[in-house]
Amino acid sequence: RKQLGRYFVYMASLLRRRGSPVWQLKTWRTSAVSAHKHPRSPTVIPRASYADVSQESTSRSVYGGRHIVTLIPGDGIGPELAASVKEVFSYANVPVDFEEILVSGLISKGNKKTLERAVNSLQRNGVGIKGVIRTQLDDVDSLSLNMLLRTELDLFANVVRCRSIPGIKTRHDSVDIVIIRENTEGEYSRLEHEIVPGVVESLKIVTRARSNMIAKFAFDYATTHHRKRVTAIHKANIMKMSDGLFLRQCEQVATLYPDIEFKSMIIDNCCMQLISNPRQFDVMVMPNLYGNILSNIGAGLVGGPGLCPGKNVGVECIVFEQGARHAAISKAFQNKANPTAMLLTSVDLLRHIGLTHHAQSIEAAIYKTISLSKVRTEDLGGTASTSQFVQAVIKHMEGVGA
Repeated sequence: RKQLGRYFVYMASLLRRRGSPVWQLKTWRTSAVSAHKHPRSPTVIPRASYADVSQESTSRSVYGGRHIVTLIPGDGIGPELAASVKEVFSYANVPVDFEEILVSGLISKGNKKTLERAVNSLQRNGVGIKGVIRTQLDDVDSLSLNMLLRTELDLFANVVRCRSIPGIKTRHDSVDIVIIRENTEGEYSRLEHEIVPGVVESLKIVTRARSNMIAKFAFDYATTHHRKRVTAIHKANIMKMSDGLFLRQCEQVATLYPDIEFKSMIIDNCCMQLISNPRQFDVMVMPNLYGNILSNIGAGLVGGPGLCPGKNVGVECIVFEQGARHAAISKAFQNKANPTAMLLTSVDLLRHIGLTHHAQSIEAAIYKTISLSKVRTEDLGGTASTSQFVQAVIKHMEGVGA
């Protein structure tokens, strides 16, 4: 009965989102030429250009020329990575002040209040950066605070860019893949229960509205970033209704973008293809669980989880975080974590709020540190500590904020 109640609450929230002012008042992205040559199917729900929205500065809190950004350090190596970002920003005179909120999955008390504070802060500021919050594995009643944050803020799209970095030797060169996953439903709907002892039922929720929304976001992203191909990843040969619905929405949305090549691929074949020939992929769009798996594979292709930036995008808010979500509790406070992914994530944040000059300077310093100085942390086969890597980045920055 409790699980059924949660299901109805979940579906009601989807209906409320669809009827909210954001859905009604956003200007729908249409093209007269495209509409004439490729009329919309009546089953395709028109949406705003969500990729365009995510590129605009939504930093609402700006005082005296300084941006207020929510910072959630997270657990494990998160606080060390957050400190690295603050140190680099301070040296570069970046006009950003952090509103820091401590949310942890390692403690059981007070999380509801701290999560509420984090949600209110992100809604107020419109932009934030976070580390990974630990989810307890042995507590059945413990909910993922990462998931709750995404659903509370309606961060419907997770975007991870897996790109080869000069100086990092890997099996494949010139990899540049963008993995886009639906972020709020699928297998991560948190609707599961034990029917009888030893038999557990878990519900996978897939809706036409959300599938259409993430498909359109992927094609808008491809258009605004001058990408040539979108590949939809699915398992519609087995899950014919759920993944079939997702695939059909992708196919229908693809007809609105004749200049973007569209392909589809079954998830198990995709894993093999991604490892053997990653350069065939450009933008990839998929349901929640598949995206979690493939973003980690993509991170491994380019050198590891410490190298890929990511972000969670909503219509009204955007939260930046590492592409591969690992709290790395065992490495916490040992000064061994690779801060590259978090620093590149902060670069994306700066571009988002319009601080392009600072973003370019910090990004160039990061790549110089890796390619020229040969400063490598332990995960990349080196001996440098987190602080030594950060100091090398600072050393390569010139004229920032001048």
